[in-house]
Amino acid sequence: SSGKKRGERVRCSAVGVGVGVEDEACELVNGVELSIGEGDDNIQAYLFKAVKNNNGAGVLLLSDIFGFQDSATRDFAYQVACHGYNVLVPDLFRGDPWEKGRPKPMFEQWLASQDPQRVANDIATSTKWMVDEFRAAGISKKLGIIGFCFGGGRVIDVLAADQGACFSTAVSFYGTRMDPAAASKIKVPVLFISGDDDLLCPIGVLSKFEKIIGNGSRVVIFKGRGHAFAHRPGSTEEDADAEQAFTLMRNWLHDGLLVNS
Repeated sequence: SSGKKRGERVRCSAVGVGVGVEDEACELVNGVELSIGEGDDNIQAYLFKAVKNNNGAGVLLLSDIFGFQDSATRDFAYQVACHGYNVLVPDLFRGDPWEKGRPKPMFEQWLASQDPQRVANDIATSTKWMVDEFRAAGISKKLGIIGFCFGGGRVIDVLAADQGACFSTAVSFYGTRMDPAAASKIKVPVLFISGDDDLLCPIGVLSKFEKIIGNGSRVVIFKGRGHAFAHRPGSTEEDADAEQAFTLMRNWLHDGLLVNS
């Protein structure tokens, strides 16, 4: 954004969308909740759209298990939009995200209720909406995709099915339950960001994905960091690494969607 050096994270809050935020950078983004798709494919989503500094690129952001309305996810998406992007965040859980107060033993039961094919269809619906809206308006030739945790794992599934048709670059933050068989089907570069203290996203798995996918893919590991540090930093030290992770992601999107598009 204006007055910000390349790679610097803009401190905005999605809470202020459309309410007349005083921060100049935040005034460059409009946010609106959408209903996309028809019939059984109808889902809710949130679109953060850059206004004055729109760079013409669309990004699909897949949330973690806490869903598209979670403040950490929306703030992250908003910060990406502050740098000129049009960011769509779909409701992957049809109004039933994991709630922090639920007993942990119930997690697997809850996850099993989120049918993988239904989730895949909803992501496909979101992708089609972006293609129809953005390409028709001449905004974006191809799209980028970002995912955290659960969403980071789904990034791999999406890219394997997409075969480079819609998405030209991707960032997967500490993806979970990733399918190794999908790696060989991916045609675009992926940036993997995780911590070396994250049991849910083993470093060895990421290294294998990096080698199999190729195409300039990259793995960046933050020492001493656990799960979700990049979008849910819990300390001053984690926040500094979150800033660096954001910069890596932003530069990756810039190169993949703006420079090499």
